[in-house]
Amino acid sequence: MAFAWKAAGLTYNRYLAVASRVVRRSLKDDKRVAAERRGEMDLRFAKWQNGKMGEPKNLADANAAAAVESAATGGVA
Repeated sequence: MAFAWKAAGLTYNRYLAVASRVVRRSLKDDKRVAAERRGEMDLRFAKWQNGKMGEPKNLADANAAAAVESAATGGVA
């Protein structure tokens, strides 16, 4: 018997993310706010050139900026 998340075409990590979000949203307001903060991710990256690390950037901000730039240029990179 296949797992329901697998039959739905989800990866296990995506299944966990959806289940966690549902649980956090079902909590009372005071506990929900604290749980939602724990669920946030803050990923950073830095480009390396000539053996030196560049400025660390927030991944979500970089993705949003790239999406805006892509929309402004009509999707042509």
